[in-house]
Amino acid sequence: MSASPRSVAELGAELLERSLTTAVAESLTGGLVVAELVSVPGISAVLHGGVVAYATPLKRDVVGVDGDLLDRESAVHPEVAAQLAQRVRAALAVDGRAARVGLGTTGVAGPDPQDGHGVGTVFVAVALDERIEVRRLALSGDRAAIRRGAVDAVLALLDEVLVTSR
Repeated sequence: MSASPRSVAELGAELLERSLTTAVAESLTGGLVVAELVSVPGISAVLHGGVVAYATPLKRDVVGVDGDLLDRESAVHPEVAAQLAQRVRAALAVDGRAARVGLGTTGVAGPDPQDGHGVGTVFVAVALDERIEVRRLALSGDRAAIRRGAVDAVLALLDEVLVTSR
């Protein structure tokens, strides 16, 4: 990982420079990841879009997360994050072409625990071609702080994946 995560502008510049089409599936972050990415001028050349799959059935029906996995483990699980990142690329294909990069976020922002997971339990994932990286986070603070921490973490993971895939 780079010494200090790069800014979203720097990440966007690399996505553009490398023509890395990107799609995002968000749960607890509720669109904040896409909002960060669209702050980059010109990002529309590579950003296919984002899905806010807040309700668990949308993770299955829109993004394509395995329903048995969701039934067995709940939406707060590392494999759910991995499948969000991996499968949103095809779910948001443009002109029949899946995005090369996928980002996924899932977890519990609070105020209450969910499905046996404490507030602040978050999983973020980045998929690039065949590679999928997932990180578990134990964040603290109020809902806003946890959601912000999840956004920062998925962008830092994107940074790591981009740097190591050059």
